[in-house]
Amino acid sequence: MQHVLSTHLFVNHRLTVAQLDKVQHAGIDAVEIFCARQHLDYRDGAQITELGHWFRDSGLKLHSLHAPMYTDEMWGRSGPQSVISITEPVKGKRLVMVDEIKRALEIAETIPFKYLIQHIGVQGEEFSERAVDAAFSALEQISLFARQRGVQVLLENIPNNLSSAEHLMLFLELTHLDLHFVFDVGHANIGAGVEAEFGIMRDRIRSTHVHDNDGQADKHLFPLIAEGGTVDWKQTMDLLRTRADQYPLVLELKEVPELSQPLATVNEVFERLENL
Repeated sequence: MQHVLSTHLFVNHRLTVAQLDKVQHAGIDAVEIFCARQHLDYRDGAQITELGHWFRDSGLKLHSLHAPMYTDEMWGRSGPQSVISITEPVKGKRLVMVDEIKRALEIAETIPFKYLIQHIGVQGEEFSERAVDAAFSALEQISLFARQRGVQVLLENIPNNLSSAEHLMLFLELTHLDLHFVFDVGHANIGAGVEAEFGIMRDRIRSTHVHDNDGQADKHLFPLIAEGGTVDWKQTMDLLRTRADQYPLVLELKEVPELSQPLATVNEVFERLENL
């Protein structure tokens, strides 16, 4: 399977060509860039231009972009107004959030990529007709804007009652949107379970997020390396290999400050997963 690293691993640091050079020299095939303004500021034309020049001259590919979740540079800690949610019920506020996502999508005009990873709602949000209607309206606009730039929108299973595998399928049935999924292993482990959620999502999976946790908190642990993980990785890899031609292994990990050689450890994770 193709090996892709999410820059979530160093999301609290500004994304630079030096970091991308290290990823490329580690032999990793492609990256998913996590669109957080302290990391990749989609409003900063100079940063986008610099990265665009680097990608044009490098062998490393940009596989996907994770849509922004906050407008600030501190994970939403500046206040609730900084949270980006496409289920915002007030149309005027929702349009502002859709415009933020469109700004991120404009990166494709400088650095082409295949997929935009999009959440429906925020962690813990309940399922409701109002939320479905709001998300439908937002995704119609986002998907059209994305297609015009050669990008497909992928919906992610996240820990809320709008975005479990079952409710993602229900959302598509209710809205008739022809969208595909990114299958997040760690989130499935917190939810109904990896096997159950994969079974529901499998035909529409086009990418993955691979990380571990204790089944309760979204810790983004290194699979098969970190202590406290509860994902059955042999079972998970057997499941993923049934559709190996459709998607890569995308590691979406949390930074471990005491880890001196994180990219070497990333490659060790890839190797261990492939050898299961």
